[in-house]
Amino acid sequence: MGVELTLLGTGAPGGLPRPDCPCAACALARGERARAATAVLVDGALLLDLTPGAALAAARAGQTLVGVRQVLLTHPHEGPALELPAGLPTAGRVPDGRELTLISGHRVRAVAMDSPGTGYEVTSPDGERLLYLPPGGAPAGLLEDHRTYDMVVADIVGRPDALARLRASGAIGPTTDVVAVHLDHDVPPGPELDRRLAAAGARAVPDGTTLVVGEYHEVPDVPRRTLVTGGARSGKSLEAERRLESFPEVVYVATSGTREGDPEWAARVSLHRDRRPGSWRTLETCDLVPLLEEEGPALLIDCLALWLTDAMDRVGAWDDDTWADGGQEALRERVAELLAAVRATSRTVVVVTNEVGSGVVPATASGRRFRDELGRLNAAFGDECEHVLLVVAGQALPLRG
Repeated sequence: MGVELTLLGTGAPGGLPRPDCPCAACALARGERARAATAVLVDGALLLDLTPGAALAAARAGQTLVGVRQVLLTHPHEGPALELPAGLPTAGRVPDGRELTLISGHRVRAVAMDSPGTGYEVTSPDGERLLYLPPGGAPAGLLEDHRTYDMVVADIVGRPDALARLRASGAIGPTTDVVAVHLDHDVPPGPELDRRLAAAGARAVPDGTTLVVGEYHEVPDVPRRTLVTGGARSGKSLEAERRLESFPEVVYVATSGTREGDPEWAARVSLHRDRRPGSWRTLETCDLVPLLEEEGPALLIDCLALWLTDAMDRVGAWDDDTWADGGQEALRERVAELLAAVRATSRTVVVVTNEVGSGVVPATASGRRFRDELGRLNAAFGDECEHVLLVVAGQALPLRG
C-alpha cells in the first residue's frame, strides 16, 4: 500500500472563485469546479499547509485530522492567515536542507525555493517519494537527490519552468504523477485547464480527492506532433509556446528570417523573443527537413505560412508562366519532402500556421495561389499530427487529439 495523499484543497491561497472577483473564470468556478486553498494530508499523519475549514474539508473527504502529528507550512512568512483546528500540533517550518523523521516513519526534507516559501520532499517508510512545492515556487538549483519522484504536487500553471528543470535533472520521469495545485483564475476551469495540463504531462483533481502515490499509471501522453492554426493576432503563437513551456529544452525555429531596416518587424520579433523562456535556443531558417530528420530536443516552428512563402520564392511560383512551366511541380516536391520528414520525425514538434480562406478573396492570381497552397499545406500537415488546435480570439479549440 503506497502513501495516501488527500488534497483538502487544490486552489490558490485566496481560493477559487476569489471573493468579489467578477472575472469569467471565477464566475464558472462553482460546484465541483470551486477550489479551496491548497492543503495536503499525507497518510493521515502529516498536514502540509493549513486552510480555513481544514477539519471540515477533511471530513467531506472521508478523512480525519485526529492522527495528524506534524503540520508544516510552505507559504512565505507573510503568507495567508492560519486557522489551526483544535487538537492539532502547532504549525511550523523545517529549515532549508534539514530533515525530520515523524513518529509514523515518514521522512520530510525541506527543499530550498527560488522564491519565498519552502518545498517539502516526503519519503514514506516503504520508500515512495513525493515532492510538494508552494505557490509560485520552484526548487533553487538542482536537488541533492537525483532519484525520480513518484509524485510531484506543484504550481504547474504558475511555474511551468519548475517542471522543465525537474525533468532536466531527472527528478520527474516518464512515470511520475504530476498533479497541479494552487490553481487560480488565470486559466479557465474545466476542459481548458485539463488540456493545458495534459500538454505538460500533468493533471488536476477535485478538492477532496485521495491519491495513492505510485499507483497512477495513466500519466498523460504529450502529443508528439501538434499543429496550431488561427488568424492574425488570434493568440496561436502564444498557445504554441504554452505547449512546450514545461520542456527542459526547446529549439524555436523562426521561418521569418531577418528584415533589415524594418523597425516594426524588429519590434514584433523582439516581443516574441522576450516572452519565451531564456533556456530556449532560436534558429532562423526555412530548412526544416534536416531539423526534423535529426535527433534532438523539442521543436517549435513558427510558422508554416512563412515557410511556404520562402518555398514559393525558390520555385518562382509567383510568376504565372514559371508556375505553369514546372513551378507547381517543384513546390509539390518541396511540400512532399516536408510532410515525409514530419511523418518520420522522432522529435516533439509544435508547428504554427495561419488559417486561410475565411476572408476576402485575394485580388491577384499570385495571392489566390498562395491562399490555395497554404490551405492545402495546412490540411496535409494536420493529417500528420496527433493534435490539431484552432485558436480563435485567444481560445484554443481542439480539432484533433
